[in-house]
Amino acid sequence: MKRKSRYLKTFLILCIGLTMIMATACSGNTANSEEDTIKIGVLASLTGPLETYGKQTVAGFELGLQFATEGTNEVAGKKIKFLVEDTETKPDVAVRKATKLLEEDEVDFLVGSSSSGDTLAVLPLAEEYGKIMVVEPAVADSITGKNWNKYIFRTGRNSSQDAVAGAAAIAKKDVRIATFAQDNAYGREGVAAFKEGAEKLGATIVNEQYADPNSTDFTANIQSIINEKPDYLYIAWAGSNAPWKQLKDMRLEEQGIKISTAAQDIASLRTMDSLIGMSGFSIYYHTLPDNEVNDWLVEEHKKKFNGEIPDLFTAGGMTAAIAIVEALKKTSGNNDVEGLIETMENMEFETPKGTMKFRAEDHQALQSLYAVTLEEQEAVDHPVPVLIRELNMEETEPPVRNGK
Repeated sequence: MKRKSRYLKTFLILCIGLTMIMATACSGNTANSEEDTIKIGVLASLTGPLETYGKQTVAGFELGLQFATEGTNEVAGKKIKFLVEDTETKPDVAVRKATKLLEEDEVDFLVGSSSSGDTLAVLPLAEEYGKIMVVEPAVADSITGKNWNKYIFRTGRNSSQDAVAGAAAIAKKDVRIATFAQDNAYGREGVAAFKEGAEKLGATIVNEQYADPNSTDFTANIQSIINEKPDYLYIAWAGSNAPWKQLKDMRLEEQGIKISTAAQDIASLRTMDSLIGMSGFSIYYHTLPDNEVNDWLVEEHKKKFNGEIPDLFTAGGMTAAIAIVEALKKTSGNNDVEGLIETMENMEFETPKGTMKFRAEDHQALQSLYAVTLEEQEAVDHPVPVLIRELNMEETEPPVRNGK
């Protein structure tokens, strides 16, 4: 009996010891699991006026991680986890959600946001917490201009790139161009950048018209343009009260004035029936780029979303994810911020729009845009941008505006 008791006691001690070892090992694995996870916080407008932008960005980001990691959601042996927060298209909410991601979730990267206002409000937090923020799709020049800090990298294009592309699509020596935009920062900055680009190419700006952003009657503006008899009217516009129908009603094209503007996302294209035949530019449309990354995006998006084609902001979300993964591949998974910044400056990476490059001076991604014409196509519920020619990253490179 004594021997049995002694054996039982020994057995119990061994069990307790083994349990403690296993508990310690499990605890150690949990710690290692946290250390071996890269966390990315995505800020997007999942509600509010830019809800479509935000949802496309998130869908594209998930597809981008899938593509860049070959379906593993791992890079250099580390798991990638992304968390999404809704900014509601409100700067104060964006700041609150970004702070939560940085403090409570301890993310390694921020991505976003859908609006320039949200993004500008969050930029100082990236600097305060010393975390890289990949800006997508906000376009304000000031993000990589006067409000920039070294932690900011933008995969989305900026307003000046749009304007430079708009100029490259139509401007040349002796061409006379009028401009029409909303009387706000977006409109005036866009026209100023377009004017700079167009005049470099030899064109002359003969008339600049600005309308109240809330206006719905543009008769006086349009008549002033008609009186000047330009070759082209370049329009920089954002919002639902676009002047397309009134331009058609006042028969500009019948008077020899060609209209040129941006062919943006599919929702915008659905309002542009009256502009079929125009020459302008596109940021992205799924049939324009010719590369393997875009082919993969179109095919996988159709599989995942019941035959739907990817849109502008889907491609942008994918690009942001690819940029982060490619940087981590180059650092062998090391998420030291200073090392990542050095790695990402001048980094080239492949995207649905082809090769992009982060310019060292301001971390703006140089990228292709597309000179297009709009055509009506059978069984498509919107005018389709058809490629005239690709405008490469050298042609669309915007000025450095952060003083570097």
